[in-house]
Amino acid sequence: MLEITNSIATQTSTNIFSLQLPSLPIARPLLAIGHGTRDADGRQTFLDFVSAYQSLDPSRPVIPCFLELTEPSIQQGIDLCVEKGYTEFSALPILLFAARHNKFDVTNELDKARSRHPQIKFYYGRHFGITPSIIEMWRERLTRLDEPAQNPNNISRADTVLLFVGRGSSDPDANGDVYKMARILWEGSGYQTVETCFIGITHPRLEEGFRRARLYEPKRIIVLPYFLFTGALVKKIFDITAAQQEQYPDISMTCLPEMGIQPQLLQLLREREIETQLGQVQMNCEMCKFRLAAKASEHSHGHSHSHGHDHHHHHHDSPAPDPYANLKQYHQRIWQTP
Repeated sequence: MLEITNSIATQTSTNIFSLQLPSLPIARPLLAIGHGTRDADGRQTFLDFVSAYQSLDPSRPVIPCFLELTEPSIQQGIDLCVEKGYTEFSALPILLFAARHNKFDVTNELDKARSRHPQIKFYYGRHFGITPSIIEMWRERLTRLDEPAQNPNNISRADTVLLFVGRGSSDPDANGDVYKMARILWEGSGYQTVETCFIGITHPRLEEGFRRARLYEPKRIIVLPYFLFTGALVKKIFDITAAQQEQYPDISMTCLPEMGIQPQLLQLLREREIETQLGQVQMNCEMCKFRLAAKASEHSHGHSHSHGHDHHHHHHDSPAPDPYANLKQYHQRIWQTP
């Protein structure tokens, strides 16, 4: 029987509101930019996350907004700040990896806002990335899965395969970071192995991930959706896992939930906000395909990652045709820029 460990996922720590965050050097408004989803639960969880962060420090406004699929949009969030008289903002992408969205799409939106409001200035921060605090959070969750209540058959880690599921991106650099995160989490864990897969865009997809996991003949498969918040894709992972459990009842399958509102993430958000205020934002641009394309065309590549392309959305939550479904075509186009 499939077990979705909502008890672990929904444990919004009771000590979140007793967090002691470092003081901000500057009381500058923060634009908190989420990916966006048509899923009402996912949208609300992001808004609740931003609200929790704001409540920890009311010294400056924290404005939630979304890149796509729902409102308030980035433009609406900026307009709200301008109406209140603010001209300088910190802007942070609440995203896990440095993919197209925060390298390109968000910066395009900020440029668009600047063209409408020439007086405003942005201090753009970086994504969450691979950090010790996030790694430790997942290790704690996996440890709880060893407890009798979560593992009644006492299946050892040596008989368990960890199936790490990323969102999937059209940016090879970000996809590589998913593999790196999965590997770091597996190192020293005692699990038989870790298989990495994705729910969309890139490959291998989740169904292939399950097929590869079964090759090891495990007694248990733990599915780890590497997402910040719930949404249509997380729910799709649950549904596919449930179907796999029904098809292979002899393998115990456990599906962890998304990260949710956790003190580690709120503390990390404060670190990223302080970086924007101290001018300490650093990004690895060596493998950015936008940089490589610009370099090939003898154009300069600044860390603003605004490359002058038309804005384009990946509608992850919509049932539109999948342009990356065919693996051969995927390989032919993945290093291309829009």
